[in-house]
Amino acid sequence: MFEALSDRLQGIVRNLTGQGRLSADNIRESLRDVRRALLEADVNVGVAKEFIARVEARAVGEDVLKSLTPGQQVVGIVHEELESLLGRSSVTLAGSPHVPTVVLLAGLQGSGKTTFAGKLGLWLSQKNKRVLLVSADVYRPAAIEQLETLAERAGVGFWRAPQGTSPVAIAEGALDQARRRGFDFLILDTAGRLHIDEELMAELRGVRGAAKPHQVMLVMDGMTGQEAVRVGQAFNEQIGVDGLVLTKMDGDARGGAALSLRHVTGKPIMFLGVGEKLDGLEVFHSGRLTGRILGMGDVIGLVEQAQKTVTEQDAVKMAERMRKSDFTLDDFLEQLRQVKKMGPMEGILKMLPGVSKEMLEQAKPDMNKLKYYEAILTSMTPRERRLPRVIDGSRRRRIATGSGTTVPEVNRMLREFEQTRTLMKQMKKGPRGLAALRGRMR
Repeated sequence: MFEALSDRLQGIVRNLTGQGRLSADNIRESLRDVRRALLEADVNVGVAKEFIARVEARAVGEDVLKSLTPGQQVVGIVHEELESLLGRSSVTLAGSPHVPTVVLLAGLQGSGKTTFAGKLGLWLSQKNKRVLLVSADVYRPAAIEQLETLAERAGVGFWRAPQGTSPVAIAEGALDQARRRGFDFLILDTAGRLHIDEELMAELRGVRGAAKPHQVMLVMDGMTGQEAVRVGQAFNEQIGVDGLVLTKMDGDARGGAALSLRHVTGKPIMFLGVGEKLDGLEVFHSGRLTGRILGMGDVIGLVEQAQKTVTEQDAVKMAERMRKSDFTLDDFLEQLRQVKKMGPMEGILKMLPGVSKEMLEQAKPDMNKLKYYEAILTSMTPRERRLPRVIDGSRRRRIATGSGTTVPEVNRMLREFEQTRTLMKQMKKGPRGLAALRGRMR
């Protein structure tokens, strides 16, 4: 997300921090570049103009210009104002003391409401909440069937009203079902239109009156651009909105919607949808997203991503095996699978502070090689993975044939495994061991 904007802003940041002295003219010139970058990212014109005015008022000051690190001070101001633009305080989905908590999803057709309903259902179920999904979209072909499939995949409840039931009656029935069956959350998906019209708004007002939602979430396509501002304002004025959701943020979205909507509507961004998979949902944190945009990383996000993949028990067990120098090919295989579970490696590397686009290209791992390695490892017997020394020439040929690779590729994988194991043994000996390893590598 924010690829183009992030690249432009990071270039401006490097230019600012690389200068020993700054003048008011230098700063204004850099801020003009920032303004152009924002407009190219489809940020609303008024929002971009106001943002630059606030940064300039703070940056072109005596304290900044006479500072020993003026460039860093200006970058800090840009970071703070960008975070303020996105909303400093994070807003999470809180449950109502009286069950069920009703969440109504609204938005235009194609914004990703139904997919988001499934993602939100899974997210809540992982917090031990009982969730019921219901669709009040009686117009789009297979909309109800799609939500039913998503509910089954997410492992949450689903209710279908009898055919011919009106959207308002579906909302009433859904609320009754959720109350009687003791669900903690009712997520109600609604119909969209290609464009805003009075018929849509009237139906949504009726559904809202029947469902009595605690939260109305406006689901917006992150690639909508400046049109998102008009849509957001219309929904907020006519039906009332409590929070915003931006979907498809993993695509080539320019990100303008995220930077404009919060400021124009005054409503918090609560979730970002990334990808089609049900676990592709991020709770929105303005500070962390600002850090990613400016190339300052998101270490907290990286830790959370790792925690989803590796349990504390697994981490302790792996650490103990490493401490005893008992690292086997089974452990190597487990590590490869954990890397794959964490998602695309580019996304992980972007969370590290100070990783530029050039560094990212150089550090990008060969995912095809990881696939080959996994195939090689799974073609081995449990004994071979436990005792790699028994893998002789004939076994290597058998493993290569079974994995669809070649003997040289099997040899390469075994060499990398041995290098990893050697590194772990040296790390166990502390700094002296690592110094000895560096000496041998020279």
